Amino acid sequence: MDFPYEKLQSILGYTFKDERLLKEAFTHSTYANAHGGKDNERMEYLGDSVLQLVVTEWQYKADGQASEGELTRERQQLVCEDALYQAVLKLDIKDYLLVEGSKANVGKKTISSLFETVVAAIYLDGGYDEAKRFILKHGVLELQKSCENPKGVLQEFLQGIGKPTPQYVCEKEGKDNAPVFRCRVTALGKSAQGEGNSKKQAEQNAARALLEVLTKKR
Repeated sequence: MDFPYEKLQSILGYTFKDERLLKEAFTHSTYANAHGGKDNERMEYLGDSVLQLVVTEWQYKADGQASEGELTRERQQLVCEDALYQAVLKLDIKDYLLVEGSKANVGKKTISSLFETVVAAIYLDGGYDEAKRFILKHGVLELQKSCENPKGVLQEFLQGIGKPTPQYVCEKEGKDNAPVFRCRVTALGKSAQGEGNSKKQAEQNAARALLEVLTKKR
């Protein structure tokens, strides 16, 4: 069968110079054994290392107060099997895995490892910055968009991909003893609004809404 290179590149938001790397990322060992070619096991190993580094760097820059133990626990949550499995489901790429036999027998670990193999393929084809952009958008950002500090998450994400910081415009309405703040935030050509009883709350709600927009499936 023809491998859906264009479809997958559209979903992933990355165009490969060497499309063979993309196919390798989706080739399970059972398929490679039956039909030849490379399987994705070595890519899984590489992708795990790149993922760990990107997440660690993101944590270090995002939270200057957290202890080593706190950072370690958070990283474990961000790169665990469940987190990667959810990221693959969000991308809706699991059905493109090349496997010999029934796909019903494909386990959760195999599906979750697709995130790591894709990371490795992008890293090998486009370098660290491209892999980092993919991880931040579809891994860290997706998992953190509902956190307590979406404004900080949004800023770190934009800095991580070399884009300008978000712009906030806020207005105050109502009486002084019962104010309502409305805020609009703009980044990457997209905007979202939020409101709250304080300027800070309105900005956080606006940032959370924009994170939803930026991580919306293509």
